Amino acid sequence: MPNEIIFIIELVVCFLALTLINKFLNKEGLIAWIAIASILANVMTAKTSDLFGISYTLGTILFASTFLATDMITERFGKEDAKKGVIIGMVGTLSFIVASQICLWYKPTDFDYANPSMQTLFSLNLRISISSVIMYFIANMVDVYIYDALKKKMNNKHMWLRNNVATIICNTLENFFFMFGAFFGIYDNKTILMMAITTSLVEIVVGLCDTPFLYLSTKLTKKEIINE
Repeated sequence: MPNEIIFIIELVVCFLALTLINKFLNKEGLIAWIAIASILANVMTAKTSDLFGISYTLGTILFASTFLATDMITERFGKEDAKKGVIIGMVGTLSFIVASQICLWYKPTDFDYANPSMQTLFSLNLRISISSVIMYFIANMVDVYIYDALKKKMNNKHMWLRNNVATIICNTLENFFFMFGAFFGIYDNKTILMMAITTSLVEIVVGLCDTPFLYLSTKLTKKEIINE
């Protein structure tokens, strides 16, 4: 199956799942999604792939989905609950880092077959995860504040604008700082820069694609949307 088809399927499934989680599992479900998506994205980011002729790191959609989740929480429950979601996501990622490193400390048996692969994946993930935790926390917190500020300034109107402005700005900044923090010394600077640019372009497209799902989610929970 072509990467492009897989990408579209992953995007629709992730964003539709978030919409249903917001409707039926409320903020607790969205916060759980943020934590799980952050951990899975850290694992997937170790792999690069080609998409529409450009290279990008996997985990892009899952990372982007955390911004949609915080926007949904801010829209329906308010800024403070969104901030809690960001903090819990950070705790989840830190827990993953600690657990994965403890796993590597154990000496394998002579007949173990998984340790070399785990060493490759989790050793790289330590650096990726540290960079990810820092930028995840900063970018998602900034996203919450930008979205909330625009929501108040626009009197709850133009949701598409505040969603895209907040998400695109924070996604792009997070992506550039994360790429250099995670891959400096592993790839040459030109490669890292191209990865940052191409992944940012993908994330901008993903950010634009999440807008219909935010509107659908808001419509499904319209009576419960807060007005601060």
